[in-house]
Amino acid sequence: MIAVMLQQTLIITTFVMGMMMVIEYINIQTRGIWTESIQRSPFMQIILGSLMGIIPGCLGSYTMVSLYVHRVVMFPALVATMIATSGDEAFLMFSVFPATALKLNIILFVIAVISGFIIHFTVKNRFIGLKGHVELPLHGRDEECAPVRPATLVSNFKNLSFTRALLIAGILGLLFMLFTGIIDGSHHLNTLMGGETEIHSHSHAGHDHGHDHGHDHTEADWIRISLIGLFVILLFIVSIANEHFLHEHIWHHIIKKHFYKIFLWTLGVLIAIYFVNQYVNLSGWITANLWIVLGLALLIGIIPESGPHYIFVMLFAQGALPFSILLASSIVQDGHGTLPLLAESQKSFVAVKIVNILVAFLVGGAGILLGW
Repeated sequence: MIAVMLQQTLIITTFVMGMMMVIEYINIQTRGIWTESIQRSPFMQIILGSLMGIIPGCLGSYTMVSLYVHRVVMFPALVATMIATSGDEAFLMFSVFPATALKLNIILFVIAVISGFIIHFTVKNRFIGLKGHVELPLHGRDEECAPVRPATLVSNFKNLSFTRALLIAGILGLLFMLFTGIIDGSHHLNTLMGGETEIHSHSHAGHDHGHDHGHDHTEADWIRISLIGLFVILLFIVSIANEHFLHEHIWHHIIKKHFYKIFLWTLGVLIAIYFVNQYVNLSGWITANLWIVLGLALLIGIIPESGPHYIFVMLFAQGALPFSILLASSIVQDGHGTLPLLAESQKSFVAVKIVNILVAFLVGGAGILLGW
């Protein structure tokens, strides 16, 4: 059983880390997009904030917090960003139930835009909690941080560094396991998504979880294809990127900072769910206490930390949690996105969380009443 959970955890963590690397690459490549027209248009700010929010991870929310502190964007745009974002948990959701995660993010985007517009027309203070400009630097346009330098592509392999060699070897190894079926769509990945999983309690094997999310072999194979595509993209990035991007952004910022945390949180949640299922009909308890579960989701979502929300993601993946609770949790959950805001303005942090909790309660409560 431990071996199965370790396999699942490793697959999830690998997928999450791969997506983080791609997002980091895109983020660095597209820096410097802010213009005066965005600063002059509150509506464009809300749309931008909502789009930045649905980017998996905390890069989008970090950027919007920085822009807010510099008074480039206003409070409604900040609220929209935090409603739309799910922090690092978004990577996990796209890993275990991609189709539903896409639907969830579309809904989050719509809710974020509507909420931002409502705040814009009802709240007069456009910069709640701000007393002045605070220096929170955005990524500069320095040449060293540009991840792609075509002129050095050949030299990347002539002077192959240990970091580049290690990353290339790891990616090629994962691709080999995917192509040869060591990691296959019919067992490991289907188990990963909560379908026919050995993590479900044997004592509840006959229990109908009541939430079929389409966890079948077709979706598992789709995940396998996505993994292959992701690792091919990563192989290209690792091959063409300069040493600064590899060492500072990929190795230090992503792998060293996030790998162990994602791995341990995922493994911990899987183990916790397994043991709880041994003694408690978790799905039945959740179904009978949806309002309590919604309250817990809102309270846990206040924590400015990526990790606690994992429990709701995994419970949904295993069919024990309705979509409405996952949606409410995603609305109030910001990952690490609000940490710099908390550091600079506690009043702004509290104001954002109050709005998020209210929106999440209304949406989640409506979902419970409507039965979805």
